[in-house]
Amino acid sequence: MAEKNRSEKLKRLVAVQRHLERIAENELADTTRQRSEVTESMERVMDAIGSVDPVHMAFSIHYADRYGRLMIKDQQLESIQTLIQMKVQQERTKADRLEEHMKDARELETREADDNAVYDIIDQRFAGATPASSKVQKP
Repeated sequence: MAEKNRSEKLKRLVAVQRHLERIAENELADTTRQRSEVTESMERVMDAIGSVDPVHMAFSIHYADRYGRLMIKDQQLESIQTLIQMKVQQERTKADRLEEHMKDARELETREADDNAVYDIIDQRFAGATPASSKVQKP
């Protein structure tokens, strides 16, 4: 029974670990989306800087500052994205390892149950073959 409890506990741990993996994947998706938005903003600013429209030319210094800030934000998001990718991989590895342990525990439980069933059959067989009167010793 203790082993059965172990596989059930591991099953719950696997579920929790998979949930942590999904959380990390969502964080990664969010960071990737933010980087995409920053990249789009950088492209729009570059278009404005290269524009011959007099309104854009008047704000070229502002656009250059904006582009610099966007580059810094993109670098920060890239670093965060790399860290989250590593976190996703770690969480996935932990979950996979726990799942393997759970499968091993289930296999051991099944084997133990099968062994116990065989022992019960053997015990019943020998108990039925030995008459009760032979167990009592005669003086």
